[in-house]
Amino acid sequence: MKKSIAFPLITFLLLFSTSLFSQKKGFYENVQKKNVSKVLDDLNLYAATADFKNYFNLYAEESTFIGTDANEIWTKKEFMHYARVPFEKGKAWSFTSLKRNITFSIDGKYAWFDELLDTQMKLCRGSGVLEKIGNQWKIKQYVLSMTIPNDVNKEIIKIKTPIEEALIQKLK
Repeated sequence: MKKSIAFPLITFLLLFSTSLFSQKKGFYENVQKKNVSKVLDDLNLYAATADFKNYFNLYAEESTFIGTDANEIWTKKEFMHYARVPFEKGKAWSFTSLKRNITFSIDGKYAWFDELLDTQMKLCRGSGVLEKIGNQWKIKQYVLSMTIPNDVNKEIIKIKTPIEEALIQKLK
């Protein structure tokens, strides 16, 4: 009886090609994580050095910035208008990433991130979405949130209730 080598050969080739694809995908994702991280690191650098032009070049034309105040939901153009004064003073804000997570869409065109930031407001969370436009990653949405330790939630709620109650009523 003649043994066929076709089945073992096909199995080997299938496993080998799957392994190569996984390695290539992993390498590509690591490179893209570095590219996205560079955009976010540059964002922090350009704010700290008041480089208005380069800071806003990191945002897509159709993008949104959501700040820590409930009223801070801005298009790129609106955010540029708001930020011009702090940038003109020579230092907009200083954020340092302490911990960052990045994930990608299956097609590799979008990246989601969240990070803990050391800021003048103490710990904050930055999160958002980047889109790969051509060969460049551009910020489509950036959300800055202040973190509130659970141990002080009740005190913070007492402080913000009279301030935000009118806005809540207006939004209902």
